[in-house]
Amino acid sequence: MLRSVDDSTPVRSAPHAALTFTAPPEVRVLSDILPDDPLLMMGAGPVPIPEAVARANSVVINHLGATMSTIISQVKEMGRYVFQTKSEWVMGVAGPGSAAMEMAISNLVLPGHKVLCVVNGFFSARMAEMSRRLGAEVITFDVDGHHYAPADEVEALIAKHRPECLTIVQGETSNTVFNRELPAIARAAKKYGCLVIVDAVCTLSTMPLQMDDWQIDAVITGGQKGLSSIPGVSLIAFSNEAWDRINSRTTTNSHWCLDAKLAENFWHKGGYHYTAPVSGVLALHEALRLVCAETLEERFARHYRCSQALQNGIEAMGLRLFTPPTSRLNSVVGIAIPDGMNNADICAHISNRYHVEISGSFGLPMVRIGQMGEQCRAHNLFRTLHALGSTVRDMGGKVDLPASMATLEYSLHNALV
Repeated sequence: MLRSVDDSTPVRSAPHAALTFTAPPEVRVLSDILPDDPLLMMGAGPVPIPEAVARANSVVINHLGATMSTIISQVKEMGRYVFQTKSEWVMGVAGPGSAAMEMAISNLVLPGHKVLCVVNGFFSARMAEMSRRLGAEVITFDVDGHHYAPADEVEALIAKHRPECLTIVQGETSNTVFNRELPAIARAAKKYGCLVIVDAVCTLSTMPLQMDDWQIDAVITGGQKGLSSIPGVSLIAFSNEAWDRINSRTTTNSHWCLDAKLAENFWHKGGYHYTAPVSGVLALHEALRLVCAETLEERFARHYRCSQALQNGIEAMGLRLFTPPTSRLNSVVGIAIPDGMNNADICAHISNRYHVEISGSFGLPMVRIGQMGEQCRAHNLFRTLHALGSTVRDMGGKVDLPASMATLEYSLHNALV
């Protein structure tokens, strides 16, 4: 029984129905679940995050207050630098990179539109699927999973079909293919009035991407890869031409959360759309700040140096890289599985025995090592390469581990001379 404030009149508690379910009697605390020796995350994402990003992700502020307004302004300013664009239409997305992908496509693709989708892997195929679900007429240009898309062949398809939009990934995370002729493809598309949507989830800030100079209309990225931020908060940029199409559409976007016009209210007008992922936006701010402090030129050089050294070490070990050099992505390195092994066993062994996490693939005979953001540090490379070689050796494979480690050290040293 409860009493009123003056403790004179009894107040009875409201009756409650009997609960059908009871709370679990024993739930382990997180510190008891996580390994004592934390895994070194060297897969295709998420990647390790810097301490400044982790601290920012522990803070909660008013998502509509003056402080958030300042942070949003700086996120957009830094985003323009990272995307290499003067467009003001930079926005965050409360969701993974796939949500940013769907935001780009659902705002620029209308039912009945022709969309040319360059497909050379799992994630580029996802862009085609999203377009189909919007009722677009999708034409796919299927490229062999080991090669980049040739610009002349893509341009011929654009001239033939005259699509309203073209979708393409800069780096296909699933099979480590780099579409190196993206600049020529994007410029060709613009000659035919075709808007270009680019997935830069694993490439933004790890290698050059010049949105304005290459005439790209929408670029999307996830926070958890090159930017070394947390998963679940992504970034998107629209060109002025793309924004004009968004403004001129006469049908309502079927995705309420991903409607760019509604998102504009929060990201550009300081108003309400939905409750923003405050801590995630703060983490994204710090991640972008660290990119700007390092500068893109230095960051590109670091990623190239580390990835090339890792690739050299892998080949010196006696293993084969999955993708030919002309089509090879540096930000995610693919290694062909030795005969008699499978990627699931390799990934499990290297994790359980050596506490290094690498990635399998999407049905392909390969494993993948990430080279994005905080993964590209010399101490990470030595530990990862040694763990990979030791794993293959433990499983009965033949590797030259001393040569591998020496080659890695030599490559890193010579790149700095």
